[in-house]
Amino acid sequence: MRQPAEHWNRVYQTKDTEQLSWFQADPTPSLRAISLCGPRSLSVIDIGGGASRLAGALVDQRRQDITVLDISQRALTLARVRLGADGQRVAWIARDITMWQPHRLWDIWHDRAVFHFLTEACDRQAYIQALSAAVPRGGHVILACFAPDGPKTCSGLPVQRYAPKDLQAELGQGFDLLHSWSEPHVTPAGDMQAFTWSVFDRV
Repeated sequence: MRQPAEHWNRVYQTKDTEQLSWFQADPTPSLRAISLCGPRSLSVIDIGGGASRLAGALVDQRRQDITVLDISQRALTLARVRLGADGQRVAWIARDITMWQPHRLWDIWHDRAVFHFLTEACDRQAYIQALSAAVPRGGHVILACFAPDGPKTCSGLPVQRYAPKDLQAELGQGFDLLHSWSEPHVTPAGDMQAFTWSVFDRV
């Protein structure tokens, strides 16, 4: 079940960011997936980016059009403060993805570990509606979700688990699967989580 912003703000207020199960000190898997989508001149929106290190890594690549959307204002503030002056080179949006209406288009939609929290069909439908409004034809969608053999819960919440064909079915017509692979994520506690990574082309 999708949790309100208050839940996620409380998570980031009461826990050390680097101890959260989804924390990655090095966002190399995301950077590798983004690199498959085209040159560094392309715009990127990171869905659920929160306090992750990805925005900073994209700034380091000298990308000029970076947006981070997260339901938690607290998470975005932590990321912006950590980046210092470079935080001004990123657009920050504090919104619930299932209630968001995009105001522009992005070339690359990146989501690591948000979509699998949407266990209600209506929330997934709202997510895909926002995605479809934000990504033009020729754009790319990156979804990284728990694999079929991945965890059944995360942060005490139930999650969905996906193979690439399942993500393709969720997106429906208009999205072609270009690349997919399995990749484990090791949590700060040392647990292994199986992830499915998929890159789609909007056609």
